[in-house]
Amino acid sequence: MKKFLAGAALVAITAASPAFAADIPARMPTKGPAMVAPMYNWTGAYIGLNAGAGFTNSLAGSNTTGFIGGAQIGYNWQTMGSPWVLGLEADFQGSTQSESATVGTSTVNGKIPYFGTVRGRLGYAWDRAMLYVTGGLAFQNVKVSVSDPAFGTISGDNTKAGWTVGGGMEWALVDRWTVKAEYLYVRTEGHSITTPLFVAGGTAENNIARVGLNYRFGGGVYR
Repeated sequence: MKKFLAGAALVAITAASPAFAADIPARMPTKGPAMVAPMYNWTGAYIGLNAGAGFTNSLAGSNTTGFIGGAQIGYNWQTMGSPWVLGLEADFQGSTQSESATVGTSTVNGKIPYFGTVRGRLGYAWDRAMLYVTGGLAFQNVKVSVSDPAFGTISGDNTKAGWTVGGGMEWALVDRWTVKAEYLYVRTEGHSITTPLFVAGGTAENNIARVGLNYRFGGGVYR
């Protein structure tokens, strides 16, 4: 009798096992962490070279375009997770800009051998592309000379401070290298000389269009 009961119990347990297992919920598959594409971070120091053209007016009474070229140095700050970029940049430019005009019997010549700026920058970045506005202090070296049969040649050479404003776009090519296209308006006053007949010179307005190549230092290329 005991053997019969034990056998019956074993058969009952075996028959109930599949139904019991069916009542246990299946374990849900787990997902790994979502992959996030790395974003370019503009923070860090940089140096670079630039070249372009300058269009000058109000210097000798005519308009002239000349070649400009120089170097820049700067630093950018970008807060983690924010598209806004703050920066500070200084540049120095050599220039072939010159112009000449005739006033009565006099010939007036004007040149801008060099100029430079120290500017703040405010940019908005989309990963590796950034639009920015810029502005700050500027200086220009201007040479003005007047030649006339009545008094010969009178010349002046001075460097005056002024201001600049502009904007541009910068692209990150690879981790350390960026390129930019930029426009600046530079204005300085007081570049004048006095002759027996008139005052020559005055305000130097410079419109600058240039492209540049920068190399970035430091770590944290991605965030």
